[in-house]
Amino acid sequence: MKIDFGVHMRGGVITERDANFCTVRIRLPAGIATVEQMRGITRIAKKYGHGFVHCTSRQTIEIPHVSPSKLKTLEKALAKNGTPIGSERDEIVNVIACPGIERCKFANIDTASLAHKIDQKLFGKEMPVKIRIAISGCPNACTSPMLNEIGIIGRIRPLRITGQCTGCGTCVKYCKENAIIIRNGISVLNEATCVQCGVCVQSCPFDLLKAEHRHYLILVGGRRGRHPHIARELITIDNEDMVVFVVEKIVNWVYRRAWSGRLLSEQMDDLQFETFREDIKQQIAAKK
Repeated sequence: MKIDFGVHMRGGVITERDANFCTVRIRLPAGIATVEQMRGITRIAKKYGHGFVHCTSRQTIEIPHVSPSKLKTLEKALAKNGTPIGSERDEIVNVIACPGIERCKFANIDTASLAHKIDQKLFGKEMPVKIRIAISGCPNACTSPMLNEIGIIGRIRPLRITGQCTGCGTCVKYCKENAIIIRNGISVLNEATCVQCGVCVQSCPFDLLKAEHRHYLILVGGRRGRHPHIARELITIDNEDMVVFVVEKIVNWVYRRAWSGRLLSEQMDDLQFETFREDIKQQIAAKK
């Protein structure tokens, strides 16, 4: 059972350089807030802070210069606004995501839906290390999923309709990986070079390229900061609910095996990541 030590000890309450004040970080999964919530945040920041807010790199909002004496009433006001106090310590912190298929023409997955499902399951869970989760709708990786403890990238495998390609070369022009060439009047894909971004599918003026396999690539063990480290590929998953299942498995693995005081990226070999990856593959295969 999680012990409640009071709002003063919450991860989203950060002591400032001037210890007479603190900054309060808000929980905003995928960085999405309604207009009404934004109005509420504005009123709250004006009443309990110094009248301004800070937008963070984790797609959330902070209210700076809050007096500790106001924290309890501030907490109630934020909860009533639907934007409760967030997380910042060794916990599952704010889940970030790009706009996804709702708005971005390059996206392959519904990033906001996935971010909210993960947030509802895992946000704020106490961990031995901080866990940052980033979701990107395509390999453009605008949210830097490969530089987070858990990263998720939406991808598709392009499929050319045999016998109908005109060899116009539009897909060749738009492929940033130079993975497509025109040979004998038809487009030919080099799968070893293709990053499965799906741009060629959208670029075909005759709609002769299709998305054969829409999926999620899950990565583990990345980090930003002064010594960036690229995450390792764990597995590809076909549907959103199974992605949530795998993310829960990753979190439980880290919770049970990781040491405090070290970044997850520094512990991957000690935690026997390769063994964990094979175990996850077997569990997914058993569910199919």
